Amino acid sequence: MNEDGTMARMPDLEKVAERFNLKLISIKDLIQYRLQKESLIDREIAVELPTDWGNFDLYAYTQRSNNAKHLALVKGTWEENEPVLVRVHSSCVTGDIFGSCRCDCGPQLHKAMEMIEQEGKGVIVYMNQEGRGIGLLNKLKAYKLQEQGLDTVEANVQLGFGVDERDYGVGAQILRDLGVTKMRLLSNNPRKRTGLIGYGLEIVEQLPIEIAPNEHNSRYLTTKRDKLGHEILKHS
Repeated sequence: MNEDGTMARMPDLEKVAERFNLKLISIKDLIQYRLQKESLIDREIAVELPTDWGNFDLYAYTQRSNNAKHLALVKGTWEENEPVLVRVHSSCVTGDIFGSCRCDCGPQLHKAMEMIEQEGKGVIVYMNQEGRGIGLLNKLKAYKLQEQGLDTVEANVQLGFGVDERDYGVGAQILRDLGVTKMRLLSNNPRKRTGLIGYGLEIVEQLPIEIAPNEHNSRYLTTKRDKLGHEILKHS
């Protein structure tokens, strides 16, 4: 605590550490250390999965902290420290399953599967974090707000959430469990790159997945480009 009774923040703590010659770590540092040194996942089972986009092995994982289930779609094998095509894809029931035209999630997932099939090796980590981490029901509430005029970012904030609530630490642990240390990341999202770096993983290349917009997702994609920094195919 500060002398005035307020909570001491990092700048205050840095002064205290310097004054008394103390070592200082942040909560972020502690979380990162635990993710690197402790396993937060259990590999449950692996099965063969032939699909319209190629033949893969499907791995199921349980996240110990909340019992969430995550998946990894794996193709081929690779040498230690070999850069591997990787996509970390957040679940999207509306787009991935129902083919919603309000987002580009389903086309991105299938395009990544095609690219990995052509490469002959790679991984898609399918994270159970719907709606940029706010959950399916809240995503639908955000959809309703978008129908009333808000954009995708404004809708999440209106519901009391951050712009992006996703955490890629567990996805990083799944990649490490699968023997991936270097990746060629299939993503338009610069935050995803930042979220994966620092867990013992190296991104040697980021490859955008360009999906042509349609009349239903044009504003959504423009918002992701302008407010979230995504690399989005230019359109009129």
